[in-house]
Amino acid sequence: EHSELIESHLMNSGFDAATDRFSALHAACFTGGVFLYVPRGINVDLPLHTVSQLSDGAVDLGHTLVILEDGANATLLAESHSTSEDASGLHCGGIELVVGNDAHLRYVNLQDWGQGVWHFGHQHADVGRNGSLQWTSAALGSRLAKINQHVSLSGEYADCQVNGVLFTEGKQHLSYHTMQHHVAPNCHSDFLYKSALQDKSRTVWRGMIKVDPDAQKTDGYQRNDNLLLSDNCRADSIPGLEIEADDVRCTHGSTSGKVDEELIFYAQCRGYTRNEAIRLIVTGFFQQIFDRITIDSVRDALGLAIARRVREYE
Repeated sequence: EHSELIESHLMNSGFDAATDRFSALHAACFTGGVFLYVPRGINVDLPLHTVSQLSDGAVDLGHTLVILEDGANATLLAESHSTSEDASGLHCGGIELVVGNDAHLRYVNLQDWGQGVWHFGHQHADVGRNGSLQWTSAALGSRLAKINQHVSLSGEYADCQVNGVLFTEGKQHLSYHTMQHHVAPNCHSDFLYKSALQDKSRTVWRGMIKVDPDAQKTDGYQRNDNLLLSDNCRADSIPGLEIEADDVRCTHGSTSGKVDEELIFYAQCRGYTRNEAIRLIVTGFFQQIFDRITIDSVRDALGLAIARRVREYE
């Protein structure tokens, strides 16, 4: 069923098998995945939820394809985790989101692989005229992750909001490369990534706003904030602009810093332990993104997962 629809979009909606070795591996060997199709004008009221589980030492090459036709509306929560916290394995996946004209998609991707999993992902979304995409991506697990996330605003007045939450510990290394590609005029994009790092972990965020010559009246924004919870962690932040139009508003920013000792002292004066104070501060650091998440259960679960990982900060 829907074989022609799948054939016309699968790995044809921005996924490029020639990007690197891992995209080529995925294109050659992918097995199964998730397919969501919402016909024209259909409004799916309840959130849809998928769970992907990786056993110790296993390999996952799954592909996600979401197609919303014109005027459709849906919410999809995709959760991935391992059978144990210290499990190993390989995930080399792909995501394609196709949002039609006047369609609206809320997509949440929660990644909590085991600490020995190698995670590679190529993710692409295309938003049509007057369409909107809210994409929330949370990364808590994996030993090493390299994610390429590309959103193309191909229809006039398209809108995209991407929210990223990264929390690392141990020797984790998470690398995210994002692209906001403004193809059509009068489009808006807003990318906000926040990372909190413990121990000897490292994050790399490289963001790019690309504006084509015909994409006048573009409004693009990107920001990356990093909270360093250890003297041995490292956060690299590289925002960028590539603008070929002359009537646009594009801004970017980045911050990195440690927990303010005065804030910890202030909380301790009111009866909190040092660790409780740090948890409050870390939660407050992510609050801006939590406020953007429209699904209460996701917002609460993500906040609790981060709070459980916060340890004593010296």
